[in-house]
Amino acid sequence: MTNKELQALVEKVSLEYFKKPFLHQAIFNSRLQTTGGRYHLNSGNLDFNPLVVEIYGLDELLGVIKHELCHYHLHLENKGYQHKDTDFKLLLKETGGSRFVKPLKAKKRLEHYRCTKCQADIFRQRKINTTRYVCQCGGKLKHLTN
Repeated sequence: MTNKELQALVEKVSLEYFKKPFLHQAIFNSRLQTTGGRYHLNSGNLDFNPLVVEIYGLDELLGVIKHELCHYHLHLENKGYQHKDTDFKLLLKETGGSRFVKPLKAKKRLEHYRCTKCQADIFRQRKINTTRYVCQCGGKLKHLTN
């Protein structure tokens, strides 16, 4: 999906679900890491994470578009546009937008070690030098993660 197609989709969703036009710019922003989209208060533009479409497809993107359009339209009407506001929660429910985007990043892989003496399992985010570090009981550690 290109930025031009995204712009057309956002304009269509805005008219269909909100009965109001979307008059600003909508683009894909690959620098977004964990969020599905972002509404810019100053400019009124919307950014969307391209991973949402790649990983989960168009249905999930539609939920994110509705979510960001809730921020957009409520802010322009000087109503509560933040996640905590009742106006936002009601409009999001009314339009069927998603409250949260599904996880976009894989969880970090943990390094797994086992003590040869007490059989304790030890998990670390980074590899450790097993010749230098030992278990609390004094036993040697064996690296199990491939």
